[in-house]
Amino acid sequence: MRHHIVVLGAGYTGATVAGRLARRLRREEVAITLVNAEPDFVERVRLHQLVAGQDLKPRPFSEMFAGTGVQLRLAKVTGVDVERRTVAVIDANGAGQAEEIAYDTLVYALGSGWNAQGVPGTAEHAYEIAGRQGALRLRERLAGLDAGRTVVVVGGGLTGVEAATEIAEARPDLDVALAARGALGDWLSPKGRAHLRKVFGDLGITVHEHATVTGVEADRVVTADGRAVPAAVTVWTTGFAVHPIAEATALEVAGTGQIVVDGTMRSVSHPEVYAIGDAAMVMGPGDKPLRMSCASGIPVAWQAAGAITARLTGGKLPDAQIRYFNQCISLGRKEGLIQYVTADDRAVSAALTGRFAAVYKELVCKGAAWGVANPTFGLPARRRRVTRERVARGSAVKTPA
Repeated sequence: MRHHIVVLGAGYTGATVAGRLARRLRREEVAITLVNAEPDFVERVRLHQLVAGQDLKPRPFSEMFAGTGVQLRLAKVTGVDVERRTVAVIDANGAGQAEEIAYDTLVYALGSGWNAQGVPGTAEHAYEIAGRQGALRLRERLAGLDAGRTVVVVGGGLTGVEAATEIAEARPDLDVALAARGALGDWLSPKGRAHLRKVFGDLGITVHEHATVTGVEADRVVTADGRAVPAAVTVWTTGFAVHPIAEATALEVAGTGQIVVDGTMRSVSHPEVYAIGDAAMVMGPGDKPLRMSCASGIPVAWQAAGAITARLTGGKLPDAQIRYFNQCISLGRKEGLIQYVTADDRAVSAALTGRFAAVYKELVCKGAAWGVANPTFGLPARRRRVTRERVARGSAVKTPA
């Protein structure tokens, strides 16, 4: 019986893990199933470009995993039973009967979606760009918006900044505004903040600082200090919430709903389960949780793939320290900001700005997508033999002859 590895979610992290495991392990000994609801890879870091009317390059999984041995299962995950080691799924289109997929090793990479944070009216009136469907819905709404109308982006973090600048550059006929809980770019260095303010000024973006939005209505947002900001369209970018399935299992989760893992991305409560990306509570430098980002998610995926391979083949466990180097921010197609940071993600004085920074960010985005499509680049071509295998549902350790 082959050891069955099931990977849930084919974002940056899930697709990377599946590809790396396929390269490292023998097909006759290990089967890999990648479960995802969409047939194409979504470049989440470019969804603000999709919103602004740009078309993204199609990246079908059928091409990305051709010849690798990875079996793609187009389905939505509806539940995980960690005691029986099964995953419940339904067809991606919602049709058909529910099915179960048994696993020996599970990699949970379902990621995150938008977080309405319980603010009244958000679910009814705001648009989100945490996923492709939400981005396409907002794209259609903006395309039909008359000149002079106001678009308010709520959230002053990376997603909000990139969305506001992209929309303002693509649609200079609109009145784009950003509502931030604190000061604009308050996490950046002085050089970074100054450049951000300059770009916002050049693009004509109105900034509402220290404006905590407490309500969203059809034509406005309301702040905690009583301000009513007109908004024909409200874009909600105040953070991400993890997929709720993990919290409904017996897995140990943090208060955020993320699965608690050790340094190898292995669940601390269920050793046959690994969690990566936004779904995992991973501690980084300074004993601080890594933020939900592509920058931390991909190294986490490498760590998990290495750990799974090591445990199945008797190899050495990886012990790389996952850290940050910079924050790459696109400010439209012509401007960018590369903020260098400490290992634990605090801004330092150094920053790149302008056109060069925009090119830098573009290369980072292309590199991330290329890495997903070529997850085995630089890995040895020789696949390792499984020497230790935990067979599904509690059998003893199996050692091949």
